[in-house]
Order: sequence, then C-alpha cells, then structure tokens
Amino acid sequence: MPKRILTGTVVSDKGDKTVVVKVERKVKHPLYGKIIRRSKKYHAHDEDNAIKAGETVRIEETKPISKLKTWKVLDKVDTHSKPKGSTPAAPASAEG
Repeated sequence: MPKRILTGTVVSDKGDKTVVVKVERKVKHPLYGKIIRRSKKYHAHDEDNAIKAGETVRIEETKPISKLKTWKVLDKVDTHSKPKGSTPAAPASAEG
C-alpha cells in the first residue's frame, strides 16, 4: 500500500525534531452544497530542526515514531518561486 503524502503549513516548531503541520481540504457541505474548508493538524518528524513556522511542507506517512508522530517531513515546498521562462510584465504607463 502506498504511503500518503500531504501538503500543509507548519503552525508550530517548538518541539525538538517535531513540527505541527496544518493540512486543509475543501469539501462540499452534504446538505447545502457550499464548499467549506476542513483542517487537521499532524505532528511530523523533522530530524534537522530545519523547518520553521509558516513554511509550506510535504509530509509522508511512516511507522509510529512516538505517541503522536506518525508522519515525517519530506521537503519544503517553494511557494514564492516564479515560473521558469517568464518575463516580468512591463509597467503600465499612466496616461492622463
């Protein structure tokens, strides 16, 4: 069975070799049909203490490491990167 991989935002890095990752998903309300956000927090193992709060990371399911930790951090997702080969847009001239 393949291991699950989730993407989420680190909300806490206060534990030693542990980060808390908040994973959000969007679901449709069963009665009203509106799309709502549901979130869950996972404790993940960060061996090097390299991940800081606010960063977006990918986590992978693993065998239990401790009472709460059954996930490990795979890598950091770069959310601020620009697409390759794109040219910056020319500033619009203000005509008046």
